[in-house]
Amino acid sequence: MDKDPYKIRKKLSVSGKSFGYYSLSELEEQGHKIGKLPFSIRILLENALRNYDGFAVTMENIETILNWRPEASEKNIPFKPARVLMQDFTGVPAVVDLASLRAETARKGKDPEKINPLVPVDLVIDHSVQVDYFGTAYSYDRNMEEEYKRNKERYQFLKWAQKSFDNFRVVPPGMGICHQINLEYFSKLVIERNGELLPDTLVGTDSHTPMVNGIGVVAWGVGGIEAEAAILGQPLYFIMPEVIGLKLTGKLPLGSTATDLVLTIANLLRKQGVVGKFVEVFGPGLDHLSVPDRATIGNMSPEFGCTITYFPIDDKTLEYMCESNRSEEQIDLVETYCKANMLWRENEENITYTSVLELDVSTIEPTVAGPKRPQDKILLKDFKPKFIDLLGQSFGREYIEQKDRETLLSETRWKSEGGDQPINEPAQKVRKGTVETKVKDGLKTVWIDRGDATFMLSDGSVVIAAITSCTNTSNPFVMVGAGLVAQKAREHGIDVKPWVKTSLAPGSKVVTDYLEKADLMKDLEALQFHLVGYGCTSCIGNSGPLPPAIAKAIDEQELVVASVLSGNRNFEARVHPQVKMNFLMSPMLVVAYALAGRVDINLVNDPISYDRNLRPVYLKDIWPTDDEINEILARVLSPKDFAKNYGEIFEGNEIWRNLEIPEGKLYRWDENSTYIKEIPFFRDISAEAPALKDIQNARALLVLGDSITTDHISPAGPFNEHSAAGKYLIDKGVEKKDFNSYGSRRGNDEVMVRGTFANVRIKNQLAVKEGGYTRYLPTGEELSVFDASVKYRKEEIPLVVLAGREYGSGSSRDWAAKGTFLLGIKCVLAESYERIHRSNLVGLGVLPLQYKAGDTADKLGIDGKEIFTVTGISKDIKPLKELQVTAKNESGEEIKFGVIARLDSLIEIEYYRNGGILQYVLRQFLEKEN
Repeated sequence: MDKDPYKIRKKLSVSGKSFGYYSLSELEEQGHKIGKLPFSIRILLENALRNYDGFAVTMENIETILNWRPEASEKNIPFKPARVLMQDFTGVPAVVDLASLRAETARKGKDPEKINPLVPVDLVIDHSVQVDYFGTAYSYDRNMEEEYKRNKERYQFLKWAQKSFDNFRVVPPGMGICHQINLEYFSKLVIERNGELLPDTLVGTDSHTPMVNGIGVVAWGVGGIEAEAAILGQPLYFIMPEVIGLKLTGKLPLGSTATDLVLTIANLLRKQGVVGKFVEVFGPGLDHLSVPDRATIGNMSPEFGCTITYFPIDDKTLEYMCESNRSEEQIDLVETYCKANMLWRENEENITYTSVLELDVSTIEPTVAGPKRPQDKILLKDFKPKFIDLLGQSFGREYIEQKDRETLLSETRWKSEGGDQPINEPAQKVRKGTVETKVKDGLKTVWIDRGDATFMLSDGSVVIAAITSCTNTSNPFVMVGAGLVAQKAREHGIDVKPWVKTSLAPGSKVVTDYLEKADLMKDLEALQFHLVGYGCTSCIGNSGPLPPAIAKAIDEQELVVASVLSGNRNFEARVHPQVKMNFLMSPMLVVAYALAGRVDINLVNDPISYDRNLRPVYLKDIWPTDDEINEILARVLSPKDFAKNYGEIFEGNEIWRNLEIPEGKLYRWDENSTYIKEIPFFRDISAEAPALKDIQNARALLVLGDSITTDHISPAGPFNEHSAAGKYLIDKGVEKKDFNSYGSRRGNDEVMVRGTFANVRIKNQLAVKEGGYTRYLPTGEELSVFDASVKYRKEEIPLVVLAGREYGSGSSRDWAAKGTFLLGIKCVLAESYERIHRSNLVGLGVLPLQYKAGDTADKLGIDGKEIFTVTGISKDIKPLKELQVTAKNESGEEIKFGVIARLDSLIEIEYYRNGGILQYVLRQFLEKEN
């Protein structure tokens, strides 16, 4: 078969070396209008041309991309990424799956070593560090010690995988966040492989993988299941995307940052509706955005709803490559290849987009977002009135100005010695006394005595201030800016409020190097923003426990407290289960709100605090100028810092180097392990997929509203002994202090299925209690979701979930689909889906159904207590087929309506037929080996 049907494989000479490549310029000369295609589509086209084999990638696939049109298409295209990126929360279950595939292959008498990554995989351990210790010079070391204590078995497993699998590298704990390391080190932009040049592309098991869109790499987040399929050589199939052009003009005004810009874009694109679409950025505004600025925007693609937010390669890209210690040879390779192959940012005016949105960057104002969705933009100047509205609308509490809260009413007072408490150590004994609380029309204030200090904690108090997340810590401008805010605050004699838990968790060690050289670490530490780790921390929910005095006051008085963080996610109960309002903002504003200690303040006009002479200090007094920041950046940024830190990226500390690992290519499963367990999906798999069946007489396990996130479905944070997962671990002899988090337990399906739909803030309309509860409909009793599912399974009753819009938004969390499957849920019926979770459901053999346009459960008169039958599955199933649902209510009336089966392609039908994508891959492999 001719692997080059268009005869476009050419030679390119770079630095005296000759390479092969697939020439898009040659296609242009043949009369194809490549210059009108968005750059991101050109990269998909090159990928299909290079991987053409007549089977997985067909001529029809190539022609679909080659003839891309702005209008929506139902045609599927394949994509084979050059590499795969993982983090440990999603990486551990993926490696468990691969090890389980090897185990079943061996049981079938085949060679297990043939189950191996076919493309390079990099796994970065960044999601497990927790902020147990803060505000001290020893916080980093003690947090690392705690991390290894909790996760030793997981880390041994990953170290075994690194030794046992080909093409598999592991970055040990404490080195950085996967996306920042990907931006600063892994991304080559152009890859040389076997004498051939190709664009650097990847998929990652974390939804923020598009961060490297900012450096010109086409990349997006997928579920672990899809990533595993890509690792094993399967193409990823998806509907030919529309491409929205985002035209930027102007430059950021003084006082505004890339964070303000990205939060504005999140609001803009969510209103536009870009789910499942590509966004490509162009226009003269790009000339004023550095790669870190662009990466901040690309990082939040999942918050926008789009698959990628692509920035084509240009001079700014090469400038960043030089700054981050990429070799001259690599920079020359990137420039020469991109200019030769129509992948260099030029001739933008010729490109056709599905539609174009325009944003004048010079209009950006200081911005925050929250309290529970990243797209909910609030201008800094409007923050206080917005908080007052939220307090009334969401919590029914009338606002009281700060000056009117200080009348003390004696009810109860208690005292506590403060300090940080690791979650696995007993809290200090609380001395009994009184708390003086003021309540007026619902707003609550608690006066706390802690040691020699007395302070007031109210609704709106900031209890967590976290400089965290690759979104912003990858951007030197805002990090140096945060250091300067701290420096100027010290000069004005103001300090962080005593109830604020502060933390600094950068995405790479380069950050602390340049902060040290700028002499700004001492200023951040003086405000208790000590280094707590190099990892995701609060952004993923690893904020650690609040000081006991604060935690008790919040629980007993039901305070509505806040967190401020420089992250990308602020969903309900994600940052901390006790914190009901969470606001995203720049690192500079995080420091400012830690100084203020509350969010119900107008930082634009009101004093942020008072110095020792009771003179007011305003935000403008401590806010640095752009020139101040840029002068420091010019002085402290150096490629040598990148060379030093990435020269030792895979070494790890002494604890990592001394970890003992089992020998052999087959993992030795420990039956007593509560962390690592063989997944049950593949055991004794049949040679052929069973016939598809209609869903008969199903009951609803949950009835949910809009914007249900994967955090709601499969939380990542801590859990208590009263939860189904907690009870399971206690039965296994695990003490509460050793529970760790759901995210760290993703290698054990028994824990994770019990944690599915167990988020403390999830609201199931079938249950009275908030949290992971439901009603067992045959008897009406209220049970945990897991316990109810067990009863349904015993009665062989299939289950469904009913939901509203944007079901499954948020992280690319495959356990949100795995847990759904293991609970016995056969289908989900929603008004709309986020891209990754819909794909994950298909990848686990769960059928995603979508109401027809205009239909909702309410309009159809469905409340979830009905008995559901879905027909049309067993015969002539095809992509996007309309199926029939019959819902019989309690009075015996039947409600019949059509729904769309969101199996979007023929290959997805095969995945569903096989019970999942990995089952399909395994059957294909076993058949080939016979």
